[in-house]
Amino acid sequence: MATFASNPRHSDRQETGLRRKIVRLPLDHALRFVHNRDNPDRLAGHTLGSLALHINTLAEHLLEKPDTRQLVAITGAPGCGKSTLAEELARRLNAQGRKSIVVPMDGFHLDNGILEARGLTQRKGSPETFDAPGFIRLIKALKTDQEVFAPVFDRTRDLAIAGAVAVPVDAKVIIVEGNYLMFDEAPWSELAGLWDVTARLDVPMPELRARLIHRWLSLNYSRAVATRRAEGNDIPNAQRVIDRALPCDFVFDGQPTPAQTIST
Repeated sequence: MATFASNPRHSDRQETGLRRKIVRLPLDHALRFVHNRDNPDRLAGHTLGSLALHINTLAEHLLEKPDTRQLVAITGAPGCGKSTLAEELARRLNAQGRKSIVVPMDGFHLDNGILEARGLTQRKGSPETFDAPGFIRLIKALKTDQEVFAPVFDRTRDLAIAGAVAVPVDAKVIIVEGNYLMFDEAPWSELAGLWDVTARLDVPMPELRARLIHRWLSLNYSRAVATRRAEGNDIPNAQRVIDRALPCDFVFDGQPTPAQTIST
C-alpha cells in the first residue's frame, strides 16, 4: 500500500515513439466553455455533444486495448476542461465494465506556507509550485499492482488533502488529469514515457482567458480583481503549457476541418 501526500504540512521535445492521432473536430463541434457558478470547471448544456465526441474517441480506443492497467493522461492549459473530460470518460468506461478512476494532479500543490517562504505565492499554479518529484513517484506507483492513495486539492479551502483518492488494485484505467503531464521542462518531462495513452485539450487563448477570469468570478472576486489575477498568473501559466507542450496521442480542438491522422 502506498500513500502520497503533496507536502508535509497538509499531507497537502522529445518524441517518445508513440503513434499520435491529431483529432481536429469541425468548428460546430468544438469545445465551448460556459461559466457555471457552482463548478467553473464544468461544461454546460450545449457543450455536451462535443464532449461526447471526445469521450467516444478515447473510450473506443481504450476498450480496444487488452484488459490490463492503462495510465491515461489528459492534459492542457488551465481552464480547458480536463476535469470534466476525465470524469465523464471514467463514467463511460465504468458503465461498460472497465473499472476506471480519476487521479488529479492538483493534489500536489505545495502548501501556501511553503509558497510564501519561497516567494512563490503570486505564482501558485505554475510548475514550480507543485511537488513534481512526489507526483512522479505517484505515477510510477500507479503502474504497479498495489493499492495507492493520492491527495486532492480543495479549491475552496485552497489546500491539498492527503489520501483522498484510493486507487484499488483492480482498477484497469487510471485517468490522470493536470496541466503538466506532457510538459517539456524538467522534471515534468520524465512523465512522458510513463503514460499508455495521452490526450490534450487545445483551446484558443481568447477562450481560455475568458474561462480563467470566470473561475475567479465564481469565487466572488470583482471583475477587476478576477481579471488581474488571471492575467497576472493563470494566463502566463496557460501560455507556458502551450509553448512547452509535448506531442500527445490525441489532440482535441476546434479547427474548421478534420486533420489527418499523423503517425510518428
